[in-house]
Amino acid sequence: MTMMTTTTTRRRPSVMTAAPTSAPKLRILIAKPGLDGHDRGAKVVARALRDAGFEVVYTGLHQTPEMIASAAVQEDVDAVGLSIMSGAHNTLFPAIVDELKKRGADDVVVFGGGIIPDSDFERLEASGIKGVFTPGTTLESIIQWVRENVRPRA
Repeated sequence: MTMMTTTTTRRRPSVMTAAPTSAPKLRILIAKPGLDGHDRGAKVVARALRDAGFEVVYTGLHQTPEMIASAAVQEDVDAVGLSIMSGAHNTLFPAIVDELKKRGADDVVVFGGGIIPDSDFERLEASGIKGVFTPGTTLESIIQWVRENVRPRA
């Protein structure tokens, strides 16, 4: 990955130009763990979060917990959103939380969505998953949840 740096001349805000905000944008990694090949939902959520003003990184399909945690650390994200349709959420979601802890990123908020039975919510929460979204959840409610539950990391 190549980083580009641009230099800009600082201008005073005019009547027509808004002053820059001091609050940093939240960075969110959206990931598809495991062998699940259904990524439309993840892409829709990623786009909605981006359109709501968040910086979003999408990892693509077939990511291991190690790959997701590594990307989260490299990208210095504030949250990781996971999407799963395969039923492996009870294994993969906690494994990602564990991998983040191993890398000193236990302050990254992890949330997930997909085909997840209500009976699994408590187990996921106990493993460190902060939010679970199932089919039918509106994009607006996911965006609102992120705004209320994710803060910039120190």
